[in-house]
Amino acid sequence: MKKLLIYPAIDDTRLARIQEVSNQLTVCNARDLSQALSEIKDADAFFGKITPELLAAAENLQWVQSPTASLEHYVFPELVEHPCQLTNMRGLFYDVIADHVLGFVLCFARNLHRYIRQQYEAEWQPIGGVAGKPDFVTGPGQVSEVDRSHLHLSDCTLGVVGAGSIGAEVCHRAAAFGMTVYAVDPLTREVPGIVDDVWDIDRLPDLLAISDFVVIAAPHTPQTEKLFRTRQFRQMKSSAYLINIGRGAIVDLQDLTTALEQKEIAGAALDVFEIEPLPANHPLWQMDNVIITPHIAAASTRVPERHLETLLENIRCFINGQPFLTLADKSLWF
Repeated sequence: MKKLLIYPAIDDTRLARIQEVSNQLTVCNARDLSQALSEIKDADAFFGKITPELLAAAENLQWVQSPTASLEHYVFPELVEHPCQLTNMRGLFYDVIADHVLGFVLCFARNLHRYIRQQYEAEWQPIGGVAGKPDFVTGPGQVSEVDRSHLHLSDCTLGVVGAGSIGAEVCHRAAAFGMTVYAVDPLTREVPGIVDDVWDIDRLPDLLAISDFVVIAAPHTPQTEKLFRTRQFRQMKSSAYLINIGRGAIVDLQDLTTALEQKEIAGAALDVFEIEPLPANHPLWQMDNVIITPHIAAASTRVPERHLETLLENIRCFINGQPFLTLADKSLWF
């Protein structure tokens, strides 16, 4: 018989689904910290927010399930050193976030973010063109300036930093639009059918130099913190766009702001920030080449059901002594 401790307590519906997994599992849904501290002493598994205090009271803990995909705010030194295995909730958001990324790409390619602003002003003005001209053709064989202000995606290159489940799905989405796709990752070596050779992270400068869109889909780890600073922005094309749906800590906010002000890059689409919420007086809010969303790229009606199914599957793996679905490396934070 295995014992699973849950803290903080979860709702009755999810609790019932967990209890149905196996008659070889005892489940304690702790109401408060005092009960959690008492029950963790002989618990084999834990789901919820583990703390140094709880971990110190555990005598038989073999497995910890994080309720989050990201681990930078979850792991601590004692947990890293502890012999228990840690699983996270990665793999829930791959298609949802990839959709968000391609929404950003399309906005920049077609200037939708700027046209929406013009709509509020009732302004009929083709970006880069001549007001009032309904056609982009100005004469036989001649093309107006507006055509060069709207990108043709199949002529563009998209580079992905982090080729995990989210980054790989971004690659698939971009390839469907006919884009040329490259990726860098410290572990993944291919995105089957899309990127045959995923470069190691030391080739990041090469990726930045050739990409029209740079997508950060990496987790926050000791290695990725402030990976993007002034040097990286200067390695990008001045016509390129940065998209960050990974973690805000990967991009130095002040360096990015300066790069945009000095037109070292063409624009940025950001769902995550080094400081959240982004202060109301921050200059990024007023830049018409910046798209801001409030850390909602993963928002979807599908995510809660996937979250529960991942937990249930990992519980089954634990009970049956099988490899976990989402085993994480505690020292690497993913």
